[in-house]
Amino acid sequence: MARIEERLRALGLELPAPLKLPPGAALPFPWVRVVGTRALVSGHGPTRADGSLAQPLGKVGSEVSLEQAYAAARLTGLAILGSLKRELGSLDRIVAWVRVFGMVNSAPGFGRQPDVINGFSDLILEVFGHEIGAHARSAVGMAELPFGIPVEIEGEVEVAAP
Repeated sequence: MARIEERLRALGLELPAPLKLPPGAALPFPWVRVVGTRALVSGHGPTRADGSLAQPLGKVGSEVSLEQAYAAARLTGLAILGSLKRELGSLDRIVAWVRVFGMVNSAPGFGRQPDVINGFSDLILEVFGHEIGAHARSAVGMAELPFGIPVEIEGEVEVAAP
């Protein structure tokens, strides 16, 4: 078994199924686009194991607590890892996490976006270690996110040849 998959299993983590889009939604782009040695990851949100949108939905700082948003960012990380595994065949092909852009569906006055996106960063560092998992990152507040999700994250990884 692959090293990263073994690490996920040891941590008791499961990669979710692909996102089940809400009725009427169509996304005309790939979740992951590999260009040379880079894999560009489209924005993902938090999903359950079956691929459905994870709850709660809404704005962080009003409908969603900081703790719930941190957990949503962690679930978003697992969704991204699932998409990367499906596209790359193996998460062991990831040789470096390059950059991450985290967006938080923020209520007026909420300013702890970095604390929310730490849910993602902590997961990646836990799974990949500092040498591969360390990444440049932004964490910003947004007035709205698609489908009411509390967190959306996109990124870029460097990959080895298959």
